Amino acid sequence: MTDRRVIVIGAGAAGLMAAGQVAELGADVLLLEKMNRPARKLRITGKGRCNLTNVAPIPQFIEHFGPGGRFLRQAFHRFFTSDLVAFFEELGVPTVTERGGRVFPASEEAQDVVDALTRWVRQRGVALRTESPVERLVVEEGRMVGVRVSARNQVSAVSKAAKPGFYHADAVIVATGGASYPGTGSTGDGYRMAEAVGHTIVPIRPALVPLETAGDIALRLQGLSLRNVTARLLVGGKKQAELFGEMLFTHFGVSGPIILSLSRRAVDALRQGQRVTLSIDLKPALDERKLDARLLRDLDAHGKRQFRTLLKGLLPQKLIPVCADLTSISPTKLAHQVTAQERERLRVWLKDFRLDVTGHRPLAEAIITAGGVDTREVDPRTMESRLVEGLYFAGEVLDVDADTGGYNLQAAFSTGWLAGRAAGNRAA
Repeated sequence: MTDRRVIVIGAGAAGLMAAGQVAELGADVLLLEKMNRPARKLRITGKGRCNLTNVAPIPQFIEHFGPGGRFLRQAFHRFFTSDLVAFFEELGVPTVTERGGRVFPASEEAQDVVDALTRWVRQRGVALRTESPVERLVVEEGRMVGVRVSARNQVSAVSKAAKPGFYHADAVIVATGGASYPGTGSTGDGYRMAEAVGHTIVPIRPALVPLETAGDIALRLQGLSLRNVTARLLVGGKKQAELFGEMLFTHFGVSGPIILSLSRRAVDALRQGQRVTLSIDLKPALDERKLDARLLRDLDAHGKRQFRTLLKGLLPQKLIPVCADLTSISPTKLAHQVTAQERERLRVWLKDFRLDVTGHRPLAEAIITAGGVDTREVDPRTMESRLVEGLYFAGEVLDVDADTGGYNLQAAFSTGWLAGRAAGNRAA
């Protein structure tokens, strides 16, 4: 038994980064992962392409986390985008920057990121043990003394699993992820462990999750992707947020980047029993006056065309019958017969196509989890618990979450780096 051991629980993005940083400082590191291989969720991020981070400057970056983003300021100032890009370059994973400042591995393969991180920690001497579920944290007199590993899993004959029982540690880093995508191992274990030693858990709920809508409009539009539109989230009739970009219709409602980024506010409002509506501006590049002038020109120039034919210049084919229904304009009506009142209804609908939000997909389908360990009980300079000496947190287990675009993964790497350095300095 060493007096210089750090145990990291969870071999995801935050846990791998933390374990490697501890090892670089010379401490003995035991990395415990309950699944049969590390970083299962990381393998599927960014649709398998792995959106590592974003090139936005720190103040703008933090805004994407909402009010909770201030907690991450210290971590980002210590280890941020340029540091992460340089880190992966050294590991043989060059990156590219795409639209919206999103940074991806040049290979567009998340597996390359996982392989590089796993190779790096092993080269640093980290003892990675898969199929090793931690049952609980062991605390004595207000400080960490170790963890207890469960015998729940059926360990395979070839697995390098930790044997059930107690493992001593001078510091423990909890990097167990959230509770979304449970098939990857994110089942909320860290929340239960933290709560058991006195930490407050902000209620968890889905974030970056598709939304369910009323009626059959979404079903009729299933598979339709809209680009360059603006979606506004209305709560109780008042605008809460708006985003420009891409969205997708599904059989149950809506998804896509801008919907996912609006979803956290929608979920919280629905939980409070408030009315939630999406207002979609299908022509954000045109103000009301310019759009009306465009409609007048089209109607005058193509007076003998049917209304549905005229709409082909304005809308995707799949959206045309929905437009006709919702504006109550006959699709076979000739353009020169469209009245001023009908033209106004069309103009209003194009700028304010509304869908009532009735719910959201379950937490298991969310990209990330909102809620988690209350950051007021964690030191932002080190990621150490303010309640238990030698206990650290990193990644999604903390109550921080952001929009899509690489922000959440950078937070995992940054908090993992900071927790690893702090725990490593304690143990070294």
